[in-house]
Amino acid sequence: MSEHAHDWFARSADAFGDCTALEVAGEALTYAELRDRAELLAGRLTGARRVGLLASRSVTAYVGYLAALRAGAAVVPLNPEHPASRIRGVVEAAGIDLLITETPCGETEIVAAAVGSRELAPDDVAYIIFTSGSTGTPKGVPITHRNLAAYLRQVAPRYGIRPGSRVSGNFELTFDGSVHDLFVAWSQGGALVVPQRGQLLAPVRTVNALRLTHWFSVPSLISFAARLGSLEPASMPTLEWSLFGGEAVPLDAVRRWKTAAPGSEVEIVYGPTELTVTCTSYRLPADPADWPGTPNGIAPIGTCYPELEHLLLDDAGVPSDRGELCLRGPQRFGGYLDPADDEGRFAPGGWYRTGDRVAVQDGVLIHLGRTDHQVKVRGHRIELGEVEAVLRQLPGVRDAIALAVPTDEGSHELAAAVSGTACVPEQLHAALGDRLPPYMRPRRITVLDQLPLNANGKVDRRALHAELGS
Repeated sequence: MSEHAHDWFARSADAFGDCTALEVAGEALTYAELRDRAELLAGRLTGARRVGLLASRSVTAYVGYLAALRAGAAVVPLNPEHPASRIRGVVEAAGIDLLITETPCGETEIVAAAVGSRELAPDDVAYIIFTSGSTGTPKGVPITHRNLAAYLRQVAPRYGIRPGSRVSGNFELTFDGSVHDLFVAWSQGGALVVPQRGQLLAPVRTVNALRLTHWFSVPSLISFAARLGSLEPASMPTLEWSLFGGEAVPLDAVRRWKTAAPGSEVEIVYGPTELTVTCTSYRLPADPADWPGTPNGIAPIGTCYPELEHLLLDDAGVPSDRGELCLRGPQRFGGYLDPADDEGRFAPGGWYRTGDRVAVQDGVLIHLGRTDHQVKVRGHRIELGEVEAVLRQLPGVRDAIALAVPTDEGSHELAAAVSGTACVPEQLHAALGDRLPPYMRPRRITVLDQLPLNANGKVDRRALHAELGS
């Protein structure tokens, strides 16, 4: 079987040409129509090495993704809502030589040009996702065609997707959950059905309006549904499968979802971008009465996929049944776009250090938290150090600390505390709008005369957490 990412779509296009492949922004395309549009656009991308895709939740976005792969280029998704300075930084760091975007009228536009042609190999890059970096600069994670093929071998046949299945496309293309959405659906002949951003705030209504059979999202969206009071028993009868990942999944929350979708299998998935979308899974028993209990009320992340190996290292670096989760295997990326970012992320033997602290309970992995200052907020991976670095660059700010604090709905949001001279929270918020994407901007900024220190003279994050979380 070919390991080129586009071939997973092409095989379905050959077999299911008249079946719906994509529904987005009021337009539906069959596999044949989607392939024709992608082939036409691919002809204009000849010779491109890395293609930036500045489009979101539109036909251009998904046609452009396939076209770039068909042309043998690596896809670099860019979010139009991110600050222009951040987009420029990613374009430069990725070495993008061609940009696909949309005109205000919705037409596809190509910026710059590429010439020549190139042969494609399994170890060539299929896509690059940029994640938050602790130094204040996003880190590029290149995933090869071989990495993606190893992932799809594990998950593509797992969820009973077939022609007629309607698979949610909830994730932005800059989030690697979208890779699952696209290729698990398209490799099996299903339809990728993409909600508009506002629809995600009402998940139950969206599931029913779009007649979805397969749902994949961060668990935070359950909170939106609960807030609306829409998680009534059997209120989502079309769902066959529900997947949750991207952040810790509270058992209480997913129990409410299961009540609303009693005919749906529920699976928890986990994986850093560096391991190609997900690398472990845990399928909850059909009867919630049989669900496991965990020390922190968080659903297990399960077991590794068969092609992967895992190792837990304690604080002394010794293998243990509790510690930092390390992984290796064909889904593991080869290293960051900037080799300087590799420092400290790999252990001898080819192990990738995830920074996630886990334990083994009844043969499955339980997530216990992080070993560093990285957090997940509504599925987005955020290095608190990056937020802090940007805050310290603002006029008047002497020092800054960012934290993830709990909300009333059981999820988390970013909060920050700063010290300095003439700092006004509203002005700091406005300044961050030109520097950080929306998901990385603290919802609250508190100005203090001085940040609290512990006995060692370091900033007392525990004291700040208690203050900012109250």
